[in-house]
Amino acid sequence: MSNAHLHVASEEFKLPVVEASEGPDGIVMSSLRNNNWVSLDPGFLTTAQCESKITYIDGEHSILRFRGYPIEQLCERSDFLEVAWLLKHGELPSRGQYDRFIESINHRTMVGEDFRTFMGSFPRNAHPMSVMASAVNALATFHPETTDVCDPGQLDEAATIIMAKARTIVSYILRRRRDEPMLYPDYARGYVDDFLRMCFAVPYERFDSDPLYVHALGRLLIIHADHEQNCSTSVVRIAGSAHANLYSAVAAGINALSGPLHGGANEAVLRQLSAIRDSGLGVRDFVERAKAEGHRISGLGHRVYKSYDPRAAIAKQYLGKVMERKELFKLTADEERLFDIALELEDIALTDDYFVSRHLYPNVDFYTGLIYRAIGFEPEMFTTLFALGRIPGWIAQYREMLDDPMTKIGRPRQVYTGEVLRDYVPMEERAD
Repeated sequence: MSNAHLHVASEEFKLPVVEASEGPDGIVMSSLRNNNWVSLDPGFLTTAQCESKITYIDGEHSILRFRGYPIEQLCERSDFLEVAWLLKHGELPSRGQYDRFIESINHRTMVGEDFRTFMGSFPRNAHPMSVMASAVNALATFHPETTDVCDPGQLDEAATIIMAKARTIVSYILRRRRDEPMLYPDYARGYVDDFLRMCFAVPYERFDSDPLYVHALGRLLIIHADHEQNCSTSVVRIAGSAHANLYSAVAAGINALSGPLHGGANEAVLRQLSAIRDSGLGVRDFVERAKAEGHRISGLGHRVYKSYDPRAAIAKQYLGKVMERKELFKLTADEERLFDIALELEDIALTDDYFVSRHLYPNVDFYTGLIYRAIGFEPEMFTTLFALGRIPGWIAQYREMLDDPMTKIGRPRQVYTGEVLRDYVPMEERAD
């Protein structure tokens, strides 16, 4: 192992270097804390919290790979549950492994009547992400025999339960918001196909999911399945570093994902398109006003990608396929206008030097909300779909964190800039 040398004032530190298989190498800074120094890195822009073998991102060259496999190949040739297996195990499954995994998921999708009653206790207008986080957290109370993080068998069972029941939970949230009866899973259907049936079917009537919607939603779940050490994944790892059980850690990730600067951005995009539609301005005029006033436009730019987001390219492809059939959506004139506004805004972002020079390309959130809306989901449900896709990544990251002998309980340091030692002043002696 090579070393980096850091000179601070009259001191010199020899810091080990961890060589990456791809991407930037890492300098191990942890020895600094024993020498009255800490690294100050707001937002952790250049701080790696761990070594990982799960996901590789090259934001300069639009590269995203899961376990070495390009996201484009996985979306073209794989499906969501196969990707979930890949993230967890590091290799693609054999046919037997895949079939057994599908069966284990299918036979745990049902939730008990007590859990259904619990889901019905939330207000109908509660935000779906708050309900989803609470429901996943509550699974630990319904399955206490799977909460020992040091027992590999219990951890495997907890991971399967979360993967299976999260889909059921999201469909229940949607049905309750619409004051519609909750539907039981159908083991004979595929993961995405049955999810759409549970969301949109009318009881006692035959329901056939549109194959395009099934395929498109499956691709969106894949492109969201993991994304390295983002905000919510870091929260999952930090919670897990305290040996919080998997349910608690995933619930923490869902709560982090709910933020409008993270997973909630896809909902924000559709709301912004609505704001453009209702503003009375043309799209170009709205954009020019936003630029002049320094307002950020949702869906443009990404923290990591300084070229085109590869997930956005895939989502855009499927949005195009959906748009070719928009006469089947039964959208209102106002809803159709949103698609036209999105296309015009995309064209501006890809050609206007203001956006191009700042690498503010349309990101994955720009397209996914439009696809979700076309399928029939309301904006408040968008981020639950993001979370549904991200669960395999959170599980894989949690397990990798537990298996890493270098893992320590998360405890970031700080640089204190507050008051130095001073004496307490009695209230009657304080100035008004």
